[in-house]
Amino acid sequence: MTEIVWFKRDLRLADHAPLWHAAQSKRPLVALYIFEPDLWRAADISPRHYACLYAALADLARSLHERGQRLVTRIGDAVSVLERLTQTLPGFTLHSHQETGNGWTYARDREVARWARRRGIIWREYQNGAVVRRLASRDVWDRRWRAVMDQPVFPTPLLPPPLPLASEPLPAPQGFDATALSPGRRAAIARLRIFLSAAGEGYARGISSPLTAAESGSRLSVPLSLGALSIREVVQATRRRAGEVAALPADRRGGWPLALRAFTARLHWHCHFIQKLESEPRIEYENLHPAYDGLRGNAPGDAAKYAAWAAGRTGFPMIDAAMRSLITTGWINFRMRAMLVSFASAHLWLDWREPARHLARLFADYEPGIHYPQVQMQSGTTGINTVRIYNPIKQGFDQDPEGRFIRMFIPEIAHLPASLIHTPWLAPNPTPAYPSPPAYPSPPAYPSPPAYPSPIVDEAEARKAAAARLYDLRKSGEHRRIANAIVEKHGSRKRPKRRGQKPQARGDLFA
Repeated sequence: MTEIVWFKRDLRLADHAPLWHAAQSKRPLVALYIFEPDLWRAADISPRHYACLYAALADLARSLHERGQRLVTRIGDAVSVLERLTQTLPGFTLHSHQETGNGWTYARDREVARWARRRGIIWREYQNGAVVRRLASRDVWDRRWRAVMDQPVFPTPLLPPPLPLASEPLPAPQGFDATALSPGRRAAIARLRIFLSAAGEGYARGISSPLTAAESGSRLSVPLSLGALSIREVVQATRRRAGEVAALPADRRGGWPLALRAFTARLHWHCHFIQKLESEPRIEYENLHPAYDGLRGNAPGDAAKYAAWAAGRTGFPMIDAAMRSLITTGWINFRMRAMLVSFASAHLWLDWREPARHLARLFADYEPGIHYPQVQMQSGTTGINTVRIYNPIKQGFDQDPEGRFIRMFIPEIAHLPASLIHTPWLAPNPTPAYPSPPAYPSPPAYPSPPAYPSPIVDEAEARKAAAARLYDLRKSGEHRRIANAIVEKHGSRKRPKRRGQKPQARGDLFA
């Protein structure tokens, strides 16, 4: 008998329940990664995701090699790859984490489960973090999250020598440098240490602005999405740091207590949102609340509005700078993400599905379980969260008052003073005059960047119209009835509710 550990989005050796349990059998072990070409053709997947994955896989392969094992890589659909392995390894048990991914991975796992039952293969799946499969009630979810985070991490086990199985070489990534995003475990651990020892002190106040978020934030979203770090490892490291801070004299604690509380809340938030998609996979495709079905979409000009938004050419500098930054780097802070979705769904009144897929392709840290519930929440289609429509002009003044971020990504208006850079349409010369080519001896080519566009909508009017439409839908008793059922299913509670008490959804996060 052989143990096969199927690595998916859990690219580490420590705190890896499938690897730990497989290794305890003392039987031969295969560490397997399957490159599935059809996954990489999905509408929400992009080459930048693969660049991050490739780096994390290289780190995983190195770690296995250092422990006398090796990573076996195979190419094809999972069922075919596993079926071929039965010819080489006639008896094996398959181990993996449960995965809350996009619709494609959900369908694939169902196919693998059917194949395993048909072939008599034992497939042992292990809970991933605090996300519970077939969760019966949200009443106990918060307590279960804390219990999982309290458990000791699984140590890296002793591994048997590798079996003589050939690997199929994976394609090299193209066109995106993932280095700055710390995708592999070694870089992620180094970044976690820097964050908890120095950079993170300004976390609570620094994560809202794109000028400070890259330094004040943890920047661990990519390794967490790939599983190079487990959420429990990060929670426990944060708790240890909080204990160290608490032991300091009060005048030496600085901003750390607030920063660590805020960061811990975000780690809880991480699992809370993934649980939504695990419990209701249709969130990727359908409005969570059916009252919003048919509300948006197929209006004249929608395609042009979407194209302008997707390219960072809406005429609103903070929107366009955030989009262009994301296109360039693969990362932007949470407030800017929320603003991008809010603008597309409210000001432009676009259906959230295509913008969601566009952003998924751009986010190097794309985590479906967070992404789709968040997009729906910012689009106002959950029916339970506060309607939050960001004013992009106000966000610019609040988060980039001098226009430094805007100037980095919108050179067309970099010459404008801070008083006009957020409203370039008010400037007498929004786009600078570029020098004309000399007439003699011959006019060389002087390519000029396109002029910065005028705003594609009236901000105030569009915002007010969207809010009125959304609030109008919420007035009916039927809307409230369905909303209460949604909160019952998806709203986390700090403690079990008293008999007859309705759980409440407040703001962006459930309390």
